[in-house]
Amino acid sequence: METSRPVVVKRVPERLNMRQARQFQQEVRPFFRSDRPQVVFDMAAVRQLDAAGIDMLLQCMAEASRRDGDLKLASLSPHAAVVLELTRTDRLFEIYETPTDAVRSFSSFLPNAVRQFYPGLGTAPTSAWRSALPSAVHPQVDPEGNEQAA
Repeated sequence: METSRPVVVKRVPERLNMRQARQFQQEVRPFFRSDRPQVVFDMAAVRQLDAAGIDMLLQCMAEASRRDGDLKLASLSPHAAVVLELTRTDRLFEIYETPTDAVRSFSSFLPNAVRQFYPGLGTAPTSAWRSALPSAVHPQVDPEGNEQAA
């Protein structure tokens, strides 16, 4: 019988520039060294995200993938959401509205016997954070998929 692995939730610092990204990566490196790591980065506090920060996120994701694990992002600040969308790296990550939603998503493969004790496990991510994006970056789309004027 497979036991559940822990999910690590780590709050990302306010600034993810070269120095802070390197320091943060050193802090989280041990979490990615386990077999099949399950990590969530809480991005709510991020106010500055540059190329070094994005590179660090991609390196962490690659390390998790090499060990058959996953890195998920949660609670994107408006700044982080815009930067990830402009660089199109938002397409590479599973992004959740809250860290709790991200943690629950890891349990989507739990047996039904476990799910009955934890209703709501394995729920799909939401994209409510996109409403914080300016319409120039994220245009409004009607239910039929047509772009609407702002």
